[in-house]
Amino acid sequence: MFFEDWTGILRVLAVGSMTYASLILILRISGKRTLSKWNAFDFVVTIALGSMTATIILSRDVALVEGVAAFTLLIALQYLITSLSVRSDSFAKLVKSEPTLLLYRGTIKHKALDRMRVTESEVRAALRSAGIASYEDAGAVVLETDGSFSVLEKIPDGHGEAMSDVAGICSQP
Repeated sequence: MFFEDWTGILRVLAVGSMTYASLILILRISGKRTLSKWNAFDFVVTIALGSMTATIILSRDVALVEGVAAFTLLIALQYLITSLSVRSDSFAKLVKSEPTLLLYRGTIKHKALDRMRVTESEVRAALRSAGIASYEDAGAVVLETDGSFSVLEKIPDGHGEAMSDVAGICSQP
């Protein structure tokens, strides 16, 4: 079906505009952390918000108020999870993964690669992106909680504060 009538188009324009304004308002109230991509839960919230927005705009079965209630619930749950994560280390460990050491002072950590389902080729790509041509020139490559790679050129003796929460660093010399 190409075109039914103007009523559907006017509904999409009106409900879409109100949905967008409602989402922006709720996100503004909830703060910057709501849409960050720090872990799997943040990613799920971002995807769910997009899906809900499309459903509210395109489905005649979902009233605008119901959609705004769904936005509010999802963002409130995200706020609760992030608040609990900040206040409780044990809860944070339950809901968030920890960064993982993939390469340390020129040596690939093959067990970590296997466990994280990362290929050596992906580590090499991360090194190239950081302007590093060989393993030996890299201090560390870390798989972060959001799935991105951090490449450190040098690691000081004692590893440094930025490495303190990285899985696998405590066993390194």
